[in-house]
Amino acid sequence: MNDRTSWEPLYRELDRWQAAGRTARFWLRDDDAVEPTPDLDTLLELTGESAVPLTLAVIPALTGEALAARLARDAGITVAVHGWSHTNHAGPERKKQELGAERPADVVLAELREGLRLLERLHPDRFQPILVPPWNRIDAALIPALPGLGFAALSVYGRARPGGPLPLLNTHVDIIDWQGTRGGRSEAELVAELVAELSDRFAGRDEPVGLLTHHLVHDAAAWDFLSALFAVTDRHPAVHWSAAAALLRR
Repeated sequence: MNDRTSWEPLYRELDRWQAAGRTARFWLRDDDAVEPTPDLDTLLELTGESAVPLTLAVIPALTGEALAARLARDAGITVAVHGWSHTNHAGPERKKQELGAERPADVVLAELREGLRLLERLHPDRFQPILVPPWNRIDAALIPALPGLGFAALSVYGRARPGGPLPLLNTHVDIIDWQGTRGGRSEAELVAELVAELSDRFAGRDEPVGLLTHHLVHDAAAWDFLSALFAVTDRHPAVHWSAAAALLRR
C-alpha cells in the first residue's frame, strides 16, 4: 500500500482531469530487454495484474528465442528495436551513443535494418517498428533514412518536436536515479514530475505521458513506486494506459 499523503498531488491533478471530463493518457516503455530474468518476470507480473500495456525495447544483437518464448505467455506487450548491440561508439569525453556520427551512416543503418528484421521474425505478434535509440540519442542525420528501413516511429526522452520524418512517441519521466544511487528515485520527486507533465498536457500539449523504466536495475524503491503508481491509476477514472500501437494510430 502506498502512503496516500505522498500521492495526494497526483490524486488532485487527476481529479481535475475528471472534473473537466478529460482523460490523462500514459504509456510505459522499459529498456534493455535481452532474455528472461526474475526482474523481467516481476515487471510482467506487475503490468499484467494492472492491465498496463508494456513496450519492451529489446537489444537485437543480444537476444534470441528464449525471450520470444517467455513473452509468448503474456498479452499486452509490444516489442521495439533498441538499437543494435547497445554499444557505445562515442569518445571518452562525450555522452554515450551507439547511433552517432562516429561510424559511417551505412554501417549504422545496416545494423538497424538487421535489428528490425530480427525482432520482427522473433516476435511476429508483438513487434512494432519503433526505434528506441540506446541512451535516447541518435544523430539527426540518420533519422530521414529510418522510414526507408521500415521504421514507423522513433522513441527518445523529452518533449516531442513535431514535423520530423517519423512520428515521435517519447518518454518523459525516468524512475531511475542514474546520477546518484542508480536505483529508484524518490517517490515525492517522481510524483511531482508526473503532476508537472500532466499539468502541461492539461494546458493543451497533445502528447501522452511516457514512463521510462529499466527492469534490470530496479531496486525495492523502483518496484514499490511502480506498484503504487499502477494502483493509484488503476482506481482513477481519468487515467488510460495505452499501448504503443494505439498511440501511433492517433
